[in-house]
Amino acid sequence: MHPDAAASAAAATVAFDGGDRDAVTVEHDGPVTIVTLSRPQARNAVDRAAAEALAAAFARFDADPSASVAVFCGANGHFCAGADLKAMADAARRNRLEPDGDGPMGPSRMVLGKPVIAAVSGYAVAGGLELALWCDLRIVEASATLGVFCRRFGVPLIDGGTVRLPRLIGLSRALDLILTGRAVNAEEAERIGLANRVVAHGQARGTAIALAHELAALPQACLRSDRRSAYEQEGLTLEQALANEFALGLRTLEAGEGYAGAARFASGAGRHGTPAAGPNGPGSAPAGSRDPFTDPDSSLRTTEQ
Repeated sequence: MHPDAAASAAAATVAFDGGDRDAVTVEHDGPVTIVTLSRPQARNAVDRAAAEALAAAFARFDADPSASVAVFCGANGHFCAGADLKAMADAARRNRLEPDGDGPMGPSRMVLGKPVIAAVSGYAVAGGLELALWCDLRIVEASATLGVFCRRFGVPLIDGGTVRLPRLIGLSRALDLILTGRAVNAEEAERIGLANRVVAHGQARGTAIALAHELAALPQACLRSDRRSAYEQEGLTLEQALANEFALGLRTLEAGEGYAGAARFASGAGRHGTPAAGPNGPGSAPAGSRDPFTDPDSSLRTTEQ
């Protein structure tokens, strides 16, 4: 288990200035980036400045070659209560409402090339639920509450909620949550596939950081290739999805990581669940190999939508 990065002397903190100074902070714990939203006066509801800061933070994470996995969490006992409805009356603070570029909540339209883990505590509702859905994995505290609470105020889901929720838990269950706007506790969230792990109160951040370090220790080119294939198969025929998977996997193999891993296995490393460290450390690619998902000459670099 890795210590919480907030308590680590090695963790660097960067603050983004906005409507609320320090509304978003970024910490670096080795290959793990921790993005924290903190607007305690609004249960971490997001105004325009906070949305811009979140988008900037994740863009920097995606572009940072030393960063492998991000953890997204909220401070002060809550993940995010959605868009700041009070800010909607102020044109300067109102969330961005444009069909292109960043979403109203910030990073909700970004397509990253690396995993993001949500550490969910307290409320993750309305736009906050949409941010959690944007993440790859969700670690949810037993005391947390999730739901489409914007239903009761007539505010639509426009940060991917009606798209990602049905894909994640199925249309029938998603419509139950979308139409009723009812609260979902952690136990139900795990049962329907909305939560990947349920942990004790106060443990989501630390558990997410530990999991992020586990993912960061794995061979990254292969991890990113398989992750990308899983996402891109939506909307493809079976034949198209299989062809896409093969193309992505072949480029990963040709970059050298997979063949080097096979050689390590043949030599006895990594068997029976033990780590199979590369020559540059756990999860590293072999010396001289290229990551096809970050190499500037690769056609597999990710983009924002």
